[in-house]
Amino acid sequence: MIEAEGVVGVSHRSVAREAGVPPASITYHFAALDDLLVGTLTWSAESMAAEARDLIESSRIKGSNPAAAVAEMLAFAVGPRRGRTMAEYELYLLAARRPELRPAARMWLDVLTSLARHPDEVGFRAFLAGVDGMLMQGLIDDEPPTAAELLPVVEHLLAPLR
Repeated sequence: MIEAEGVVGVSHRSVAREAGVPPASITYHFAALDDLLVGTLTWSAESMAAEARDLIESSRIKGSNPAAAVAEMLAFAVGPRRGRTMAEYELYLLAARRPELRPAARMWLDVLTSLARHPDEVGFRAFLAGVDGMLMQGLIDDEPPTAAELLPVVEHLLAPLR
């Protein structure tokens, strides 16, 4: 729903219509609209965390370039998965206005930070901020950047962490 209409298009009724269930089913599980949004943010963060975990583990096992894997993930997020990425950022920005959404919005950062466990916490936070910036810039580009275009930036951000 958020991908199609933005947060403003989300209501118990619209979600029920999209899911093909009675509105009472949605309100039973999510009494308040914020509960539904927190649930969506939590699902999104858990999904992204699982993908990041898989990416990190896969690149370790294969001995491949982690910067290339990150660049590919970013290119996918602003290309084929553009709508979902926009919906996730819309939810994150909503959390800036609604404190009850903030813990769910911060979840992916907490998970990524715990996955990396890098001694240079400042450098790692700068890397995550750079990733956020590349995603936002990629979403507003007329043509989304390719993994090859993102790779030098990702390598630059990762350089201090090696």
